[in-house]
Amino acid sequence: MKGVNSSDPHSLFSDAGLFGQLKKALVERMLQAELNHHLEQQRGATTPSRNHKNGSSKKTVLTTETRLALDIPRDRDGSFEPQLIAKHQRRLPGFDDKVISLYARGLPVREIQGT
Repeated sequence: MKGVNSSDPHSLFSDAGLFGQLKKALVERMLQAELNHHLEQQRGATTPSRNHKNGSSKKTVLTTETRLALDIPRDRDGSFEPQLIAKHQRRLPGFDDKVISLYARGLPVREIQGT
């Protein structure tokens, strides 16, 4: 695994370690789900929408202890307003604590990502 030193257990919790990779994957998956929901709502409206996914943009967000370099998904119309990390928001307070509490409760990594 990239960035993890098997002889140093603290490297698991570093930005490049397992915990950092998990946080990044979790946030990006949640943002993708928000975009999918947004597009489904537009398709269900009375007037048909031709809005689709349109790649992503890079954004660095500060969590309690680390920086996350994220790929924020976007749509063609520019009408997508993420709720997890709003436009122009640069801080994500308390996120680390929430992920650690899920892990401490015994949830496997796949279930944490799914959450």
